[in-house]
Amino acid sequence: MPRAIPIHWKEQLQELEYGAVDIVPREDFVSLLKDSYENQRPINVKWGADPSRPDMHLGHGIILGKLRLFQDFGHRVHFIIGDFTAMIGDPTGQSKTRPLLTREEVKENAKTYREQAGKILDRDNIHILYNSSWHESLSTADLIGIMAKTTVNHLSGREDFSKRLEEGIPVHLHEFLYPVIQGYDSVAMEAHVELGGTDQLFNLLVGRNLQGALGKKHKQVVFTLPLLEGIDGVQKMSKSFGNAISFNDSPENIFGKIMSISDSLMLRYYSLLSRKGRALVEKIIGDIRTGRLHPMEAKKKLALEITSHYHSLREAQREQDRFEKRFSKGECPEDVDTIEAHPGPYSLIEGALAKGWVKSKKEFRRLLEQKAVRINGEKYTEETLTLKVGQEYLFQVGKLRVAKIICRVS
Repeated sequence: MPRAIPIHWKEQLQELEYGAVDIVPREDFVSLLKDSYENQRPINVKWGADPSRPDMHLGHGIILGKLRLFQDFGHRVHFIIGDFTAMIGDPTGQSKTRPLLTREEVKENAKTYREQAGKILDRDNIHILYNSSWHESLSTADLIGIMAKTTVNHLSGREDFSKRLEEGIPVHLHEFLYPVIQGYDSVAMEAHVELGGTDQLFNLLVGRNLQGALGKKHKQVVFTLPLLEGIDGVQKMSKSFGNAISFNDSPENIFGKIMSISDSLMLRYYSLLSRKGRALVEKIIGDIRTGRLHPMEAKKKLALEITSHYHSLREAQREQDRFEKRFSKGECPEDVDTIEAHPGPYSLIEGALAKGWVKSKKEFRRLLEQKAVRINGEKYTEETLTLKVGQEYLFQVGKLRVAKIICRVS
């Protein structure tokens, strides 16, 4: 049974286009919303993600948050898990050919995508599809027919390819195929709107063009959202850069990482990640800029909200309380974690990995270089700490990751 479209299309437009970078063409989007509202007919909204890695992070959360808004307005959201396209590898933003993934690697990575997306989306009103379900049924003749609807001139004109060709770096044929294969997803499920990051604009437009070339009634509106900077405020959020906040991070890590970002980055996170609605977010940002709201208080509110997106509100409030005890009131919480160790050299890297504070040795070493590691309140830059019998050491990584190391007799 179709869902009701309860909110006037003009109000939907105001909320949905907030934070968007491209809406191509906008007049088509306006027409879709108007027709949907007047005829109580939901829009088919599409987002696809290749399970090239097992974890989703807050960069994905920007798009999922917008998809949740479409759901709340009564529209039909389709989440396409690119189990077929992941085996090819998206060339977007790549300076060289991606390694091909096996079917087993893709299947393993995709296992938790439904669960992770469900942390933001309404699980009862999401349509999850795997693009292998139609791609694997296409014949060679079908594929040739699809490829005949685009040109090498068009594909080679994309910046990623043209730059590599100019520099003499190989571009393999399967990489040329990727945008067309991904674009065919929109044909197969008859998307009205497709969302993606700004780096996906080319691929999304290929999907729109294919719909027209293959005689579909609707050509999808392309809707792009900003790429999110990682907690370093420099590079885009990525697990490989060690600057990501993953959906599966612990409440402590999510809260602590949000509290570690700069005040200027906090404003961007508010505008891109908060679900408080356009009017309230703009008021919060205005209050910060005019001094009516202290940046530290604003950051705690943001950390509480984002942590509660992926864990319970109770767990998020517990992390806020722990933070305030440590840093606002100068106390050490009673429930601080302890690490028991023997006298002699102790590997701080192994300790941080065991606690789940970092995902890799590389990430910990980066934190050492950034002087984000402290022992007994003092900055510490060595990878090991020499422990003495009967001594306790307060081991701190960043602002919230704290534990007592207790040295026992061997």
